[in-house]
Amino acid sequence: MKNIRSLLVANRSEIAIRVMRAAAELGIRTVAIYAREDRFALHRFKADESYLVGAGKTPIQAYLDIGDILRIAREAGVDAIHPGYGFLSENPDFADACAAAGIEFIGPSPDVMRTLGNKVAARNAAIAADVPVIPATGALPDDLDAVKAQAAAIGYPLMLKASWGGGGRGMRAIDREDELAAAIAAARREAKAAFGNDEVYLEKRIVRARHVEVQVLGDTHGQLVHLFERDCSVQRRNQKVVERAPAPYLDDARRAALCEAALRLCRSVGYTHAGTVEFLMDADSGAFYFIEVNPRIQVEHTVTEEVTGIDIVKAQIHISEGARIGDAACGVPAQAGIRLNGHALQCRVTTEDPDKSFAPDYGKLGAYRSAAGFGIRLDAGTAYTGAVITPYYDSLLVKVTAWGREPAEAAQRMDRALREFRIRGVATNLAFLENVVGHPSFRDGSCTTRFIDETPELLATTPRQDRATRMLEFIGEVVVNGNPEMKGRQPAPAAQAAHGDTGLIWPAASLDAPIPAGSRDLLRELGPAGFAAWMRQQQAVLLTDTTLRDAHQSLFATRMRTADMLPAAPHYARELAGLLSLECWGGATFDVAMRFLKEDPWQRLAQLRERVPNILFQMLLRASNAVGYTNYPDNVVRFFVQRAAAEGIDLFRVFDSLNNAGNMRVAMDAVNESGALCEAALCYTGDLFDARRDKYSLKYYVDLARQFERAGAHILGIKDMAGICRPRAVSALVKALREETGLPVHFHTHDTSGASAASVLAAIEAGADAVDGAMDAMSGLTSQPSLGAIVAALEGSERAPDVTLDQIRPFSHYWEGVRRHYAPFEADMRAGTADVYRHEMPGGQYTNLREQARAMGLEHRWDAIAQAYADVNMLFGDIVKVTPTSKVVGDMAIFMVANELTPADVLNPAREIAFPESVVQLMRGELGLPPDGFPLALQRKVLKGQPALTERPGAVLPPADLDAARAAASA
Repeated sequence: MKNIRSLLVANRSEIAIRVMRAAAELGIRTVAIYAREDRFALHRFKADESYLVGAGKTPIQAYLDIGDILRIAREAGVDAIHPGYGFLSENPDFADACAAAGIEFIGPSPDVMRTLGNKVAARNAAIAADVPVIPATGALPDDLDAVKAQAAAIGYPLMLKASWGGGGRGMRAIDREDELAAAIAAARREAKAAFGNDEVYLEKRIVRARHVEVQVLGDTHGQLVHLFERDCSVQRRNQKVVERAPAPYLDDARRAALCEAALRLCRSVGYTHAGTVEFLMDADSGAFYFIEVNPRIQVEHTVTEEVTGIDIVKAQIHISEGARIGDAACGVPAQAGIRLNGHALQCRVTTEDPDKSFAPDYGKLGAYRSAAGFGIRLDAGTAYTGAVITPYYDSLLVKVTAWGREPAEAAQRMDRALREFRIRGVATNLAFLENVVGHPSFRDGSCTTRFIDETPELLATTPRQDRATRMLEFIGEVVVNGNPEMKGRQPAPAAQAAHGDTGLIWPAASLDAPIPAGSRDLLRELGPAGFAAWMRQQQAVLLTDTTLRDAHQSLFATRMRTADMLPAAPHYARELAGLLSLECWGGATFDVAMRFLKEDPWQRLAQLRERVPNILFQMLLRASNAVGYTNYPDNVVRFFVQRAAAEGIDLFRVFDSLNNAGNMRVAMDAVNESGALCEAALCYTGDLFDARRDKYSLKYYVDLARQFERAGAHILGIKDMAGICRPRAVSALVKALREETGLPVHFHTHDTSGASAASVLAAIEAGADAVDGAMDAMSGLTSQPSLGAIVAALEGSERAPDVTLDQIRPFSHYWEGVRRHYAPFEADMRAGTADVYRHEMPGGQYTNLREQARAMGLEHRWDAIAQAYADVNMLFGDIVKVTPTSKVVGDMAIFMVANELTPADVLNPAREIAFPESVVQLMRGELGLPPDGFPLALQRKVLKGQPALTERPGAVLPPADLDAARAAASA
């Protein structure tokens, strides 16, 4: 016997590594070759030695350079060359050159390769060996008429194939005669480029076909055995995707017939080493037909190794050394000793993108983690974190082989393994493979070669979440460049932290002191109706503290974190039990908590409730919009209210952005059913005493209040979201509401103008039962008026609240420290401004809209945005501006300023405008608001010719310099 001491692998990547591993286990020195483009490929570092091949040639041609490969083999002093698969593995000239150089070629003889490598010659050999073949032509002539005659003799449909080579190259399906010419021309070009020979032929195409192949091994002493069969029916574009062994649809008799046919053919040509005899099987009749012989090792040989326990690569080497099959030195037993053990399947994980027609993807692997565990085998190429996937070679990254006792176990194990992979940086077909392996047709073995083409749902994949990479990238970005939310902002002063260094000493004797009874205890005692009656009878005005919600929403875009609220919470319970409520939830809480703060708003509610069990918790509910910006189904709103009440909300302030009582009814009913207090809010806009804007008159608000009372409201809220309800107006409104209804009145305003404390005091004097304010350090500007100022103004009067300045002062000191921490998010606003009476922007929106303008680079044009906001309000028909309508008005205002649009431009029918999506949604009625609140001309313009839903007569146009707009609207 020969003794191979050194082996050159004339290949790359996965198969080169596979051969090197077998050689290493046999104590054989290994030599690798690599093209320049493969200089970082893993296979060159797995070998004992590696050499650059084909310098100056293309990436593919380098591995086809026979002369240079043999030069390296001679210089490295190797005894043998293993060709792997692909490249030169089926080239008889390469085998001849190896023999001429005195180097063992691990594979069949050149003559056998020539016979089997030519598909026509192989077909003739099969016929001679009495192996069934598919009706086919010989090599096609150049005469198209002759080709047509041969095709007609066989009958359509047909398959066009290249006589030399495989891998699906040159193959074309032909259904009609008029497709012949173009298909043959294309196939000849492809075959010439791939194999250096453009010879092609035609054969009968089996429509419902299975692809099954038999693995054979032959020694140089005439011994030939089969290692049973593999099913390769799961293909895409004639390229195998998943292979399994044994074929699940064969019984013992059919298996024996198939394997014996393969052996007859191989015996007839004197076959040696590893090879694969491929057959096509008719799924309907069970008949099988010879296709071709691959005189080399196959990509899918691993599944046969797993079910037979035979190392095929080692067997190839031993056979080249002269070993006999059946002898221990060969590693391959006689046929009787080869048994099937279980089932195996192999998936080819590739860097292809199924969402882009399986286009190859390239780049660096940012992360690579492979599967492992019992019954899992991996054969990888250049696959590791940091590896670079190049565009020069095929996209195979790693082969995964799973073994199981039964087909179902093997498939389930493969599914588990595929899900364990983590490959980042390039697209892969992992999710597609999961769909294939999990499909019922694959599991029951009924797949044909058309399985992938006829099963489009296999491509319906869900992109894998790369949470770890995204988190690491975010952390790295923040560490190096700072939080993107802080870009362009001045950091908070370092002198005082949010709550750790306030120097505050709470006046409470101890947090262990008992918690006094408060408003929540009274609600439990009296019930909602009794509590409302108690409010109405109270002489002292009741106070709501908005610090935990609307105050910081209005001042610094709702950015206050739960961590800054919790330290103060237990002191509220002990020191401020005289408050009516703490407004601490709803509004923009959900949006900002989840989108920016990465907090759970439900958890915030639970933690606050645990620390403050005695004071009413109040929330702002946007009726059919709940705490979002779109219209939710009724059952969603009802369930949300139910859960919020169960988790600790006692008082729901419900409003609708167009003051539509009908829109509020579902939410109000849900609140009443939950046993909580229902405060129905009138959204105040305009001016009761402005004769030019009589749309929102005193009668309008009184009629609305009566509707709310009939709908079951316990409390009437006046929601002055912009802070424009002047003292005279609120006095008249409160008196009218108390006279015309039997409900207590709760007044809410914002201090944007700097004069809202006067409005609060006027409301109290007129009989308001409760008012909103914020702790002094969190009051003013776009927030609520100062609670301390309200308490001081009422001190000693008959309406003085059950809260003192001494109780408030420590809380204001605490919130002062907290507020400093959020200074970067505050608008550049140093004092109140009467400009709010022009634009009427809600206080809760003011800072958010300035943030939006800042993000778009329009902060320097804030005055223009404020004017545009006023103009848009009139364009929309002088609407109530509160979420979600205020957001749409703000979006449109910024859109107009960014695009230099005037109201006249907006209404000009000849001017094409792509309106913001929120405006389109509003006009379509998709935000839960009736579309009849907007001018018909504007609806038509926004909806681009679609019929407007309804017309509202008497829409108010912008008051300033809009003659052109009026003319355009009239036209």
